[in-house]
Amino acid sequence: MSFSVAGKTAIVTGAANGVGLAIGRHFAQGGANVVFADMDEDKLQHEVGDEAEDEQNVRLFAGDLRKKLTIKNLISATVDSFDRVDILVNACRQVMETDPLDPDDTSLDELLQQNLVTAMRLSQATARRMIKQAEDETPNGPIGSIVNISSIAARRAHPDLLAYSVSNAALDQMTRSLAVALALKRIRVNAVAFGSVMSASLQGQLVSDEEDQLRDTIIDNTPLHRIAGAGEVSDAVQYLASDAASFVTGQIVTVDGGRTLIDPASVAAH
Repeated sequence: MSFSVAGKTAIVTGAANGVGLAIGRHFAQGGANVVFADMDEDKLQHEVGDEAEDEQNVRLFAGDLRKKLTIKNLISATVDSFDRVDILVNACRQVMETDPLDPDDTSLDELLQQNLVTAMRLSQATARRMIKQAEDETPNGPIGSIVNISSIAARRAHPDLLAYSVSNAALDQMTRSLAVALALKRIRVNAVAFGSVMSASLQGQLVSDEEDQLRDTIIDNTPLHRIAGAGEVSDAVQYLASDAASFVTGQIVTVDGGRTLIDPASVAAH
């Protein structure tokens, strides 16, 4: 089986920043047709505008995917440009702190909507399109792949990140449930859960951390003793999206350098 995504059409959400941007570029460089989707139109144009103008396999889509009409328009724009949809990467995600004792705190509602419900609705719409386009195609083999971008926060507890952890845990379970629901439709659903990745936002935090405490904490809590590059997450996503993973579904692939394997307290004790 091939690890290639060349010739396939992918929608990547959250594609104006960080991991979503890296995945979109990785796919495009690998020969896939890619629709970069994000709410931030200015950032999307700044990051990918030149590529969209120069490359025939890149398109931009700006809109709020929490709205059902925007999801419908995204699917239509993708089909208008490339005739089909083969891969969906739900990389649109938000991090927000939670006050666990404040009854008026709305972070759980907001993050469940942003990190879970949006991915669920877009997955449903994309799956319907994949099923429709497969009606006149071969009856054997997978017809599409959905990859959700999750976080190791789903398995870690931090009081300030309560809502973020809960929304990612829910996304992981949605991945498993959708995988079972769509298996007979020949659509695979998986997720990549990552730890710390050297994204622009993390780089900014590290630059502002004059004593390198954040960098040291991350590295000390990672058995491979370094911070991942965004391309290492992209490679895992490509594997799950490719035919090489044709018998893989409902899995949460962890890309964290072993961070979830150790007890942070044991690191502090040394």
